[in-house]
Amino acid sequence: MFQLTPPARRRQRGLTLLELLLTLTIFAFMLAIGIPNASNWLLSNRARSASEFYADGFSLARRQAVMHNSFSRISLSPNVNSGQMDWQVDICFVSPATQCGAAETGWSTVNTPAANDPEGAAGYRSVYRAADSLPNSEVLLPSTLPEGSSQVYYTPIGWVDTRFAQRLTSLRLDPAAKYANEVPVVALVVTLAGMASKCDPRLPASDTRACPP
Repeated sequence: MFQLTPPARRRQRGLTLLELLLTLTIFAFMLAIGIPNASNWLLSNRARSASEFYADGFSLARRQAVMHNSFSRISLSPNVNSGQMDWQVDICFVSPATQCGAAETGWSTVNTPAANDPEGAAGYRSVYRAADSLPNSEVLLPSTLPEGSSQVYYTPIGWVDTRFAQRLTSLRLDPAAKYANEVPVVALVVTLAGMASKCDPRLPASDTRACPP
């Protein structure tokens, strides 16, 4: 009678020291290349999203004016953490006590509705957005035109209120020199119709992507 014998087990072999060192070297090389590239990619995406942050503010201000049939304004203020600009959108209803001018009271705040708000105590409260999450100003530098301007006022039909002479007409975002290849220069131009449109301020007027005059 034949006796079956189990097949001989193959001897299990682990990694040799040389193979382990080679694996670690390749892994370290991939990290050295991948981590900086990933960091630059994330930073570039954050920089590109900055224009959306500001565009949302202008759009909200115009929308609230039309929605409430009121005056509205957006105010930009320096963010001490990032060097970018926070924004706040307020509304105001015309009454015998106020014509909703820049220096007049009656505007909404983040804590209280506007005076004469038809909804009373349940009325609209100002919306405030901080720019803490945006790239700092050493990466992406904001500037406004006219220089030093920081507000846009809107009429109840969503057009820019031209009574406010120092109104902001353009917001520009310039990347630092080291990010110039990854992050494009972008500007937001606020037209008299109240629309904030993105454009490239470096292009000639004949280019459709150029900023309007």
